Amino acid sequence: MRINSKKNQNKSNIFTLSWLWVLLVLLSVFSSAQALTIETCQEKAKANYPLINQFGLIEQTSDYTISNANKGYLPQLSLSAKGTYQSDAISITIGAMQMNQDKDQYQAVLEANQLIWDGGIISAQKKITKAGSEVEKQKLEVDLFNLNERVNQLFFGILLLDEQIKQTGILQEELEVNYKRLVAFKQNGVANQSDLDAIKVEQINADQHKIELESTQKAYKIMLGALMGMQVKDDGLEKPEMDLAILNDTTNNRPELKLFDAQKNLFESQKSLLNAGNLPKLGLFGQAGYGKPGLNMLSNSFSDFYIGGIRLSWNFSGLYTQKNNINKLEVNKKSVDIQKETFLFNTDLKTKQQQTEIEKLQNVLTNDDEIIRLRENIKKASNAKLDNGTLTVPDLIRDINAENQAKQTKSLHKIQLLMTVYQLKNNINQ
Repeated sequence: MRINSKKNQNKSNIFTLSWLWVLLVLLSVFSSAQALTIETCQEKAKANYPLINQFGLIEQTSDYTISNANKGYLPQLSLSAKGTYQSDAISITIGAMQMNQDKDQYQAVLEANQLIWDGGIISAQKKITKAGSEVEKQKLEVDLFNLNERVNQLFFGILLLDEQIKQTGILQEELEVNYKRLVAFKQNGVANQSDLDAIKVEQINADQHKIELESTQKAYKIMLGALMGMQVKDDGLEKPEMDLAILNDTTNNRPELKLFDAQKNLFESQKSLLNAGNLPKLGLFGQAGYGKPGLNMLSNSFSDFYIGGIRLSWNFSGLYTQKNNINKLEVNKKSVDIQKETFLFNTDLKTKQQQTEIEKLQNVLTNDDEIIRLRENIKKASNAKLDNGTLTVPDLIRDINAENQAKQTKSLHKIQLLMTVYQLKNNINQ
């Protein structure tokens, strides 16, 4: 009984694991089949863009530079050696005793310097490194942000072509229905071959137009897929919802603004380095050596020696140009402010234009609905007239095409409105 119980339990576990595996596969297939939103396309395009790898290189370069700067606090060691021969040497006579220094001299010295205070130079260098790294990263952010516009154009281009293909398909179906009607009319002696030929020409035109639309859409999908590093399948894009809330909040969050701030911060860091360079430096030093003579200049034998102490140095030459250098940095900061103001002015102007375009398209769409309603009425009347024999086939074709054109125009305006909303979102990065 226990053995059978264990077998049943094992079978139950295997059955459960099998169902879990099937469920995971189904979830994987479902998730991969989900349509791509425009935000997802933008993210995938950024992740696939080769320039994205530059972020890691900037971070590494910054870390190495800061690490090198920190090593300035470590003891600085140097070794020097020399051998000289001089034309004269010290000679001292005291009574009957005379001391002469040899003309050949030799010396090897190991010196250690320990920085105590450098006026803030190392700290300023690290600030400059971090500020420069931030500038480079923000430049990359701007470059990557510009991908959004390319993605948007392809994304909405595909959606627009999709709407046009659908409308063309509806036109093809309607032309086919009317062709069959005319075949019946001809059999009853009401229509002739030229009427059928006229409808056939329109069917061929519609077929050609659909082929052109599908070919263009395929090219757009290939380009969008290349940006994202993946294949865009049929019906693979999710049409965004019409969100007009952005009209109430047009706060500008463009990455260029952070770039301007980062550039100004870099100039401030450079100013701190200028100030630090003109301050005194304080440090400890020590020397250990071996030579002839040692510290006793009158000794002609090799001996070891050492010297230790504290050193203060202050270079005043930087003060001559400090004022001009600081003024140059202030000019650079003002230049960045002007660039920022110009950018905000142009962005704000573009925002106003896009808001006006959105309002215009909203009104146009209202008119499109009325035009379509009237065109449908006209076409119905034409169909009735054709049945009564009071309307020619070319007139019916004209009314069918007019209705189709009205519907395609509405589809165009709907996508244009949606695209303009996202252009506005992209313009202010919301």
